[in-house]
Amino acid sequence: MEAQTDIQTYLERGKQALAQGQGRDAAIAYAHAAQLEPDNPVVHLGLAEANLALGSYGVVYMACRKVQELQPQGGVESNMAQALLDLLDRRYERALQDLETVINEDPGNAYAHAMRAYLLRISGQDYDAGLARSRAARLSYGGHFENDFPPVEPAYTAGYTPPQPDVTDQPNGQTAGGIGGTRLEREPVPTWSRPGNMQRQVVRTRFWMSQNPRFVTNILIAINVVVYVILLLLSVTVGGGLDSLGGINLGLLVNAGAQVNLLVAQGQVWRIFTAMFLHFNLLHIGLNMFTLFLIGGVVELFYGKWRYLVIYLGSGIAGGIVTYFVMPPATLAAGASGAIFGVFGALGVFYFVNRQALGRYGTGAITNWLFWLGLNLVFGFTVAGIGIWDHIGGLVAGIIIASLLMPRLRRRPL
Repeated sequence: MEAQTDIQTYLERGKQALAQGQGRDAAIAYAHAAQLEPDNPVVHLGLAEANLALGSYGVVYMACRKVQELQPQGGVESNMAQALLDLLDRRYERALQDLETVINEDPGNAYAHAMRAYLLRISGQDYDAGLARSRAARLSYGGHFENDFPPVEPAYTAGYTPPQPDVTDQPNGQTAGGIGGTRLEREPVPTWSRPGNMQRQVVRTRFWMSQNPRFVTNILIAINVVVYVILLLLSVTVGGGLDSLGGINLGLLVNAGAQVNLLVAQGQVWRIFTAMFLHFNLLHIGLNMFTLFLIGGVVELFYGKWRYLVIYLGSGIAGGIVTYFVMPPATLAAGASGAIFGVFGALGVFYFVNRQALGRYGTGAITNWLFWLGLNLVFGFTVAGIGIWDHIGGLVAGIIIASLLMPRLRRRPL
């Protein structure tokens, strides 16, 4: 019941943000809803509408296709998604037909009326556009839906010729139109429609990856687990057996690339990187991978896959560098903890930057983040054998990298 209440809160917040023309806030709200119900077509439709406002038309395309995949038999959300796709392809008449279907099924849909007003204005039907805009404002309790749709050039009613400037107003004596003048054609507006073969392949790849929001996280977990299992088997056959916690033979661990400060000082700097994918025993890898599973997918969704991967790897390397300079030469270090602390730091940065958009949920998220951060730091300083400087180095690096890579959401023309 609580989860259902939470998702309804996020959906309502997204609708209100769109009504006020706040695409970024709407995208954040729908992203949180997607974490709770990743197979909800209403959530993906909201993501499509929010990203249309932000100018991220590739995301709109993929989100609409996801809605139609989740509603193969049709429905309000599926029809609305088709209207958005037709808008991207500049098939405005078909988009209006789709919206008529949506409005017949859901007459209280304020966004549908606002989009209808936008399409009617494109086609020059200003009077009907005004009526639709008024309905949208009334249904959304004063919403104006400003900047929710791509900017358009003014259209004129059939049979009407706009006033022409004087010939002297044009360079080289050219006129903008009329008898005896050379008409200056409008520069064609770029559109999403009809992508080439390479573009289609890119879209398919991105669409597939959008269906797997934890793709990078799962790959990282798989790499760590596979490496551990291989070393575990080698420890049984070569290293002379295992301890009760499935400990890896230390000689094998060093040969596999664990960080030994003395060897790093001798030029084997690559160990700082490879050590991120090695673990001492089952408890070590279990705790690290469980933590990565819990927070990695969220950060991957918030920052995007490539930014997330940069945060993860950059934080792990930074943690290893701090360990090298702070700890004694004989130190043997391994584990993904520095990288995971960096991911945790990135999560805190996202909550802090978007605290106003998240409202009281943002305050609660920051409080929870600070609590777990403090608990982990206390645990790291008080329990022997934990590479606390790796944790601190990764955390600081994650915060810095995430601040630099925080997605800058801009509005782009269609």
